[in-house]
Amino acid sequence: MVSDITINVLGISGSPRKNGNTEKLLDCFLKGAYDAGGAVEKIELRKLGYKSCMGCNKCHKSGVCVVHDDLTGLYMKILSADITALASPIYSMSVTAEIKGLIDRGQYLWARKFILEDLHFDENHVKNHKGFFISTAGMERTDVFDYVKPVVTAFFNDCGIEFTDTIAANGMDKSGGIEGRPEIMKSAYNAGREAVLSLAGRDD
Repeated sequence: MVSDITINVLGISGSPRKNGNTEKLLDCFLKGAYDAGGAVEKIELRKLGYKSCMGCNKCHKSGVCVVHDDLTGLYMKILSADITALASPIYSMSVTAEIKGLIDRGQYLWARKFILEDLHFDENHVKNHKGFFISTAGMERTDVFDYVKPVVTAFFNDCGIEFTDTIAANGMDKSGGIEGRPEIMKSAYNAGREAVLSLAGRDD
């Protein structure tokens, strides 16, 4: 039985490199989501024009970011998505500048939640808005993705999204790229598929 519920899936690529390892892994996730019936959209941050947070704190009074650029519309898409996949390779033990710029601009949501107190995501909302972090790293350190978790958690929390899982592959330099790790690519595909089926209330 096919569900008539539309599950909106947003993939955000924060890699400055087109078709890099992380973006390919994101594509696997999105393919799984699409094959499960999800309405999929992919955003490549490198193609957008946007500024970093200016630290002006004006959003602490207004609840609105004073900067209006491509991220303004993107945050509207993030807030309306049922599943958000944030993808970034590991650069200098953290996310890329592209992703960090996006995350910092979400300060206005933090201000609305904790200063103005006019934005609230209840438990049911969070439970039904899934967030995935997708990443690759050249080095083989087993803890290379641990340093990013607090940053990604803060982003998902501000957006009312449940941090569901991390899909990551280290040792890219040794394996010759993500194609050398087909099991991870399959895991990403399955995660995208299962996330959509779960929210749609399907088990087929």
